[in-house]
Amino acid sequence: MVENQELAEAMARLDALTDWEQRPRKFMRVGLEPMQDLAERLGRPQQAFRAVHVAGTKGKGSVSALIEAALARAGLKAGRYASPHVETVTERVTLQGREVDEATLARALTQALDVYEDARRARTAAAEASWFDLLTAAAFLVFGEAGVEWAAVEVGLGGRLDSTNVVFGEIAVITNIGLEHTEILGETRALIAREKVGILKAGAVLVTTLAPDDEAGRVIQARADKLGSPVIRVNPDDGATIEETNVALAGAVLDQLGRKGVAGRDGRPLGATMIDAETRAAARLVGRMERIDVDAGGLRLPVVFDGAHVPFNLAAVLRDLARAPDLARPCVAVVALASDKDAAGFLAELQKRASAVVFTEPHGASRGRPASELALLAASLGLRSEAEPDPQHAFRRGVELAAEGRAWLLVTGSLYLVGALRRSTSGR
Repeated sequence: MVENQELAEAMARLDALTDWEQRPRKFMRVGLEPMQDLAERLGRPQQAFRAVHVAGTKGKGSVSALIEAALARAGLKAGRYASPHVETVTERVTLQGREVDEATLARALTQALDVYEDARRARTAAAEASWFDLLTAAAFLVFGEAGVEWAAVEVGLGGRLDSTNVVFGEIAVITNIGLEHTEILGETRALIAREKVGILKAGAVLVTTLAPDDEAGRVIQARADKLGSPVIRVNPDDGATIEETNVALAGAVLDQLGRKGVAGRDGRPLGATMIDAETRAAARLVGRMERIDVDAGGLRLPVVFDGAHVPFNLAAVLRDLARAPDLARPCVAVVALASDKDAAGFLAELQKRASAVVFTEPHGASRGRPASELALLAASLGLRSEAEPDPQHAFRRGVELAAEGRAWLLVTGSLYLVGALRRSTSGR
């Protein structure tokens, strides 16, 4: 999916490394030593910029995008590192809200890969660096080359042992904590909180929505107390939308940066008021409650793409979408889920709004659960469904069912699926 030859060659080299986004994660490497050694060999590129480090089960991508957009609006040189990508790898590294160009990413990735090869010959820790380690290092090299002043760095998975945790986040954010990746992070929210709060370091400020009497909030508060870190809590109303909660978190970060003396080019301290309608529009991410309309036999059928894959996030997405009059009625869903997701919980939430589901299997998502297995689970819940492994065929069948039932179509459960179907739909 890339046009630059040097980037294509670098990606071919990168794809020879272990990619835990594509493999069963119960076998995932534990330890930061390879990333630390890689960064050391590259001259500590993570020290070339100041960072806000963002963790959480859901919302971290949108919060990071809002922070970057606000910093750029203030006239600061801003960057963002995110994962996974929906369509192209350049989505993961942005400068001033725009994807890095392929040639720039190619140079950085090639440099990181060359250093990795040196480490293999020297048999140092970086010889065990993963696909994500190398891409993370490349992103930090890009930030340094571009003269980025502040970067919003999104955690890939967990926090404590994540490749991004070589950065010092002057503000650490934990958006929320739900049960996800339990085979790696732990079976309870408290255990998961222990991993995520591992991004908090002495001298940093923590921003979160988690209350001090919450199971996960207590773990986070205990760690902050041990480090002497202040905790700033955002308390959105019960009826707050996903966007409103994300804006509140990003606003709290900007307020803290302002209190630290960080100012825009006009000399005014940063603050939450910078997140206006223009900033929110600039921070919109693909595959997050993204709507298009497609033609279905002369009807304009609403289609929403959203990569929600945990029950509580799907519930929030469906709640927010229902605020639109033409999305308040039942939907038909096209769904793919990874094998490590809570499929029963996900389908229980989906059943509240979906009249039918078409299960599929996006190409390249080797951790995916078979469509036929999901259909059997749906049947046990009394949810009407079909299994169609080919995503394009599944989408067309979903459109047919939605048109027949005067419903709308939701594509969800996997950003890999969202990416595959966004590329092939019209009306974008």
